[in-house]
Amino acid sequence: MRHLLWNLLLPGNTNCLTCSDDGRYLCLGHSGGLSVWCASSLNRVAGWLQDRLEMTSIQMTSMSKTMYLLGTVDDMGVARVFGHHSDSIHLLCVTNIMEDINKRSICLSFELFEGGNYGAASLSCGGAVWLEVYQFPSAAWLKELENAQNPNSSEWSPVTVMIQIRPPKIPTEKALSSPPETSQPTDFLMHCLALDIIRSSSHRLEKPPFSTDEGKRKEMNESPRHCTWHFLLPCGPGDSKAEFQPGLLVAVAVWWSGSCNLLQYFLKKPPKSSPNVDPMPDVLWPNAMEILCSAVSKCNRYIALGLSDALVCVWDRRSGAPLSLVLMPEANSALFRVQFVDCCPVTDDDFQIFTAEKVHLLILCKSGAIQTVTTGRGTKPSTKQLSERPKDSKDLPTVTASAQFLQGLSLVMQRSGKMSIQDVINNTTVCFLTPPTTHLITTPHSPIYALNSKQQSLFIRGDQDTSCSVTSEERSQSQLFVFRFAESDIFKQHVVSYPESTRQQQTLSYNTLKETCNLYLQKRAQSVEERNKTLTQTWEQLQENPMKNCSK
Repeated sequence: MRHLLWNLLLPGNTNCLTCSDDGRYLCLGHSGGLSVWCASSLNRVAGWLQDRLEMTSIQMTSMSKTMYLLGTVDDMGVARVFGHHSDSIHLLCVTNIMEDINKRSICLSFELFEGGNYGAASLSCGGAVWLEVYQFPSAAWLKELENAQNPNSSEWSPVTVMIQIRPPKIPTEKALSSPPETSQPTDFLMHCLALDIIRSSSHRLEKPPFSTDEGKRKEMNESPRHCTWHFLLPCGPGDSKAEFQPGLLVAVAVWWSGSCNLLQYFLKKPPKSSPNVDPMPDVLWPNAMEILCSAVSKCNRYIALGLSDALVCVWDRRSGAPLSLVLMPEANSALFRVQFVDCCPVTDDDFQIFTAEKVHLLILCKSGAIQTVTTGRGTKPSTKQLSERPKDSKDLPTVTASAQFLQGLSLVMQRSGKMSIQDVINNTTVCFLTPPTTHLITTPHSPIYALNSKQQSLFIRGDQDTSCSVTSEERSQSQLFVFRFAESDIFKQHVVSYPESTRQQQTLSYNTLKETCNLYLQKRAQSVEERNKTLTQTWEQLQENPMKNCSK
C-alpha cells in the first residue's frame, strides 16, 4: 500500500503524536510546547509554547463536541493537563508541581481516561514509586473554558486525588504465622500479599551474576518497583460494591514489577477516620508466576497477563475466574507484550454469563517472535506463529498495535523501518506500508505515529533519507505521511465500526448478582429448544459410531 504524502512540514523536533478520539484533531508534542492540527485539512489551529520545554508524551480526549482535554509529560518528568477550546489551548493544571526542587516528584507515565473525567500518573520521588488516580472537575472546566478570556489564566477548578496506591506493605510474619481462614477473605488476601512481598523481595536480593561491586549490587537491589495499571469499567457483580461515578470508571487494576498478583482497587472516597492510610486492594487476581505484561480488552471483560515461563492467563472479570491458561511454544523466550486483537462483539449473546466468544491475542516475545492465541471458555486454546524469531536484529518488531477499525488486523513495525498489516486470525500478511524512497520512518525503534479510528488512517512522521542528494535544509525537515485504509479495496472486508455508547450501555445491564443470575436464567430458558436439538444430534452420532474395544 502506497502512502499519501501531505506537504506538511512538522514543527521542529516533533517527539510525540496523537489523535483525538473523535478523529477531528491531531496533537503534536515538540520542542517548545505543543500544537493542535485539523486531522482532515492538516491546518494548524492552536498552539501552546514555552521556552526550553521538550514534550515527550501526549494524549487527547474529547470532553464535549467542542472541548478537548490534553495530557502531556515533558523531558523533566512534569505532567500537565490542558484544555482545547475555540482554537485556544489553556493550561488547566500541573499534577506534580515542583515546590521544592530537592523533593520534586517525577512523572514516569501519565494517562487520561476516555471522556476526560479521570486520569492517572505513576510518580517517583526519593526512590519511592506510587500511583495517583485523579478525578477532573470536567463540568466546572467546561463552564470555565466557555467563559475564558485569557489563555494564560491560572484560575481553574482544582483536581481531586481519588486514591494513592503504593506497593503493599504488611507484617509478613503475622500474615504467615498460620494458614489463612477460607471463611475470612481479608485473611486470605493478607496471606497472598505477604507471600508476594516475600517472593519479590527475595528475587530482588538475589546476587546478580558476575557482579563483584557490592555498591552497584546494593543499588540494583534497592531499585524501586514499577507499576502497570489499567482503567476498568463496571463489568460484573463485584463492581456493585464500588461507588459509580460519571463516566462509569469504577476501578483501577495494578501490578508491581516482580509480583504474581493483579490487584484491583475500587475508586471510592477514603474513610474520614483514616484518610492517609494506604488503601488495601478490593479484589486480588492470583497467578502462579511473575507478571511480565498485561492488557485489557476494549469491552473491559477480559484481562490478559503474560507470565514468566511463557504462560498466558486470561481472566474473565464477569465470572471472576480464569478464562484460559496457555503455555506458549516459545518456552525459552520471555514474553514482552500481550494485546487483544479485536474488540468483544456487542450482541445479545455477549450477555451470557458462562459462555464467551472467542478471544484473540497477539503475543510478542523478547526474542522477536510473534505468536497468536485464540481461546474461549470450553474450547481448547490454539496458538500459531505469526513470525519467527528474526535472524537479523534489524527485523525485530518494535510496534504491534491493534487497529480497532480493522477487525482481526494489527500494525507491525520493525527496527529496519518496515511496516506491515498482519491478519492475526488467519495468520497472513495483508500488505506492506511503504513511504517514498526519499524518506525513512523516524526512529523506527520508537516511531512517532498515531492511529485515527474515525478516519481509519495511520499518521506517521518521516525524515529525509541522508543517503539521498538533498540540501541540509531539506534534511532537517520532517514530513507527515498518511495511510488511509478506507480508500483501499484491500481493507474493505476488514473495516468495522462500533457504536460510541454501546460499551457504556452494556456495562449498566448487570449491577448486582441477582440481576446477573436472572439474566443468565433468561438466556438459558430462551435457548432450551436449540440446546435440546444439539443434545439429540450428539446422542444420535454416538449411537451411529459406538466405541469399540474399550477397556473394561
